[in-house]
Amino acid sequence: CFGKEASRYNRELVEGKRVYLEKDVSETDTYGRVLRYVFLDDGTLINEQLVREGYAFAAPFPPDIAKKELFKEAEVDARTHARGLWNPETCGGKK
Repeated sequence: CFGKEASRYNRELVEGKRVYLEKDVSETDTYGRVLRYVFLDDGTLINEQLVREGYAFAAPFPPDIAKKELFKEAEVDARTHARGLWNPETCGGKK
């Protein structure tokens, strides 16, 4: 639920903009996807923004947990304010 909306929102945030990538520990996940934190020029952390606005879950996978607490707080904020996938009108927090 909410995957298409999340993809569209992510595109709105980064398309046509310069982004900076920051590695945590691992290069890739178990599926071969490159793992990075994504920042805009103004310092916005896209990963956090997606969680805070309810377009993603906070899902830490050790050893890549440098921003675990930040993402957890962002998810609590999204849940508290029923944003995005946490809104009962959309997914109600269901995956």
